[in-house]
Amino acid sequence: MREITIVSGKGGTGKTSLTAAIASVAEKAVFCDNDVDAADLHLILQPQILEVYRFSSGWKAVIDEMECTNCGICMDHCRFDAIAYNSDGQLVIDPYQCEGCRLCERICPEHAISSSQNNNNQWFVSHTRFGELVHAQMGPGEENSGKLVSQIRKKAMEIAKNTQAEYIINDGPPGIGCATISSISGTDAVLLIIEPTISGFKDAQRLIDLIGIFNIATYAVINKYDLHLALTTIIEDYLKSRKISLLAKIPFDIEMVTSMTQGKTIIEYNPTSPIAIQIRDVWNKIKTSQETTVDATWLTTDSDVK
Repeated sequence: MREITIVSGKGGTGKTSLTAAIASVAEKAVFCDNDVDAADLHLILQPQILEVYRFSSGWKAVIDEMECTNCGICMDHCRFDAIAYNSDGQLVIDPYQCEGCRLCERICPEHAISSSQNNNNQWFVSHTRFGELVHAQMGPGEENSGKLVSQIRKKAMEIAKNTQAEYIINDGPPGIGCATISSISGTDAVLLIIEPTISGFKDAQRLIDLIGIFNIATYAVINKYDLHLALTTIIEDYLKSRKISLLAKIPFDIEMVTSMTQGKTIIEYNPTSPIAIQIRDVWNKIKTSQETTVDATWLTTDSDVK
């Protein structure tokens, strides 16, 4: 069993659209949407939810005004500046500033502070037309996205073992935050989707540095490469310098947009389109490399980057 995580340095690169397309050609696979803060793979896979679970994220503290003497000890010790006097002279805790460390609760001499866990999060096991999907939904501003990613990846692994799946395909979050770290740690390979814009390239570089810490086989796709041909050439040269295999340069195509609006992958919408053929080729290259356990750098050839 091999686990492949698809990531991007920023949002809007087309990562989830390509993940859904790969899902439509991958066989014997379980899928996991690790972008728990803004999950959207389900919009294309249209899952039938089979199981629902609650996920408790961070703690939030509140002050009981009836017990509080406004001594200020909690405010003096709060390292997140979450406690302050309101207009009435009463100490209150800003829930958006509070990091849930619970120190104030422990040091309050009047025991006027209590904490409770947030339960505004869920994760699901679902069935889709391509196979089983594990995904989640976090409430706005909720914490511990990395822990939730670990939870759903564990479940996806369990399902894959029970169904004898050959692959787990993760739709990872954009960026380099906690959820991304939880998505790539322990995975067998990473597919990086890059957009040829200044921010897309810079964010991809940061992500490549992060992936390098984990020493994971890394592949890349430049999506919408024809938006900026000069920058695409610079990205190609950079990938060569980092010994990262460029599997495809996919052009912008209105058919991709149309397929998304109809709730279909590009493979389903037009299986003979050039992009559909490229995506099949990308998946076959990844499969071949993972099955032979050969260093993926051999995949970069002159024909790949012309």
